[in-house]
Amino acid sequence: MIIVETPFKGAWLVDLRKNADFRGFFARVYCHNEFREIGIDEKIAQINSSYSHKKGTLRGLHYQTEPYEEIKMVRCIQGAIFDVIIDLRPDSKTYCQWYGVELSADNRTSLIVPKGCANGYQTLFDDTETIYFVTEFYSPEHEGGIRWNDPLFNIKWPISDPIISDKDKSFPDFKP
Repeated sequence: MIIVETPFKGAWLVDLRKNADFRGFFARVYCHNEFREIGIDEKIAQINSSYSHKKGTLRGLHYQTEPYEEIKMVRCIQGAIFDVIIDLRPDSKTYCQWYGVELSADNRTSLIVPKGCANGYQTLFDDTETIYFVTEFYSPEHEGGIRWNDPLFNIKWPISDPIISDKDKSFPDFKP
C-alpha cells in the first residue's frame, strides 16, 4: 500500500502497490500493521456496501458521535464518486473545512476518514458502488448529519442538482 497524507490530520489516501504479472495484479487494500504505523490501531467492526443507480446521487454527510465515533475507509469499486470530508473537531487546524477527492474503480484509491469528521459523496456515473470499512458499529442514536448545501461549508459538488434522500435534505444548518 502507498499511504499519503491529506491536508486533514488523520485523513489519508491509500493507493495500491500492485504486484503485477501477465495475469493482472495483486495488492493489499488493508493492513492492520501499516495502519498502526500511521496511528490507526482500531479493528474493523463492519464492512458496508452502497450502490447508486444514477449519476448525481448524493449520500451524506454523515457522522457518529461518542462513544460510536468511527474511522472509515471508503473505496469505490464500480463507477466513480466525489468523496467529501468535513472536519468537525473543534481543536483541529482544519475545523469546519472540507476536503474532496475523486475515488473510482479505475484509480482504486481509498480515503481514510478520521473520527470527528463527517463524510459523504456524490456519484459521478450511473451504477456506482462503494465499499467502506468502519471501526465502530452503526448506532442510529449516535448518528449526525450535515446538509449537502449548508452555506457554512460551501462545498463545490461536481453536480449541482443532486439526487438525495429526504433524510439527508432535512439536516439543519451546522452550528459550530
